[in-house]
Amino acid sequence: MAKITYIEHSGKEHVVEVRNGMTVMEGARDNGIPGIEADCGGACACSTCHVYVDAGWVERVPAIDPMEEDMLDFAYNVDQASSRLSCQIKVTDALDGLVVRMPERQI
Repeated sequence: MAKITYIEHSGKEHVVEVRNGMTVMEGARDNGIPGIEADCGGACACSTCHVYVDAGWVERVPAIDPMEEDMLDFAYNVDQASSRLSCQIKVTDALDGLVVRMPERQI
């Protein structure tokens, strides 16, 4: 399990434990964390689970693949350095302490 900190746009923090093998999006969904809509259920077919990965973690999360990169074109207020789709980040012990921030809104 990994502890992940989800920070709403308002600044409210939620720290939850997420099981290995789940995605960051599933961790938010299963714990009722607002700000990640996940309309496609994690199929990388929308951009409603867009998050900003904390600067200290950008190099530590798995690399972005071309399909995710294409879907980010539809996300709100993308930051080239830190924007990711949370459905594409698989949780492992190596991500214990990960911090993600939600954008003002999802598209």
